[in-house]
Amino acid sequence: MKVIFSEQQKAHHPQHFLSSGSPQPNPEVPERVDRLFKAAISSGLVHEQPDDYGIGPVAAIHSPEYLQFLQHIYRRWGYIEDASSEVIPNIHPDRRDGNYPASAVGQAGFHLADTACPVSADTWASALASCHSAVHGARLLIGGDPQGYVLARPPGHHAARDFAAGFCYLNNCAVAAQELRSQFQRVAILDIDVHHGNGTQDIFYRRDDVLTVSIHADPMRFYPFF
Repeated sequence: MKVIFSEQQKAHHPQHFLSSGSPQPNPEVPERVDRLFKAAISSGLVHEQPDDYGIGPVAAIHSPEYLQFLQHIYRRWGYIEDASSEVIPNIHPDRRDGNYPASAVGQAGFHLADTACPVSADTWASALASCHSAVHGARLLIGGDPQGYVLARPPGHHAARDFAAGFCYLNNCAVAAQELRSQFQRVAILDIDVHHGNGTQDIFYRRDDVLTVSIHADPMRFYPFF
């Protein structure tokens, strides 16, 4: 079996996030993927580098405004006097059906649903590379491979159509499912994370061609806002 992974996925290295208002070290660091990759290789999997599939596959899932935001917000954030080293919102618009924010701060609040998704200089490239790995894995299945392991980091299942959340920026699982739809009439996603795959659910909620099933722990014991 093949393990699909690009070194570009490690460039994203967030430093902090807020937990109950307190700054904490961000747990979604490159070391996580190093450990998983090492375990995959030691288990006999064969590494395959994904191709560059451009922005098309992610544009089939995420909104144009959101993709524009992710690509350029770090540069725009740097123009703000005394801005933080990473893009972290200090305000969240209280409604999403009004005018789209024009400022960098307003858009950060609109597109970053929590403080666990700081955006740095390498976030966009790493998240896009993670989706390229997902597309590559899907195309291997379409081409006849019986199975494959996509080491998708940054992760994706909390990312919705137009916002990042829970350490997730682009929904690589949804991107892979959409790619599989080019060959298969229906696709099923089985999410076995301890947390609810709310982003994937959001993306496919009104579609009948992709079944999403999230097997997660009792939310009241972990994150009562789910």
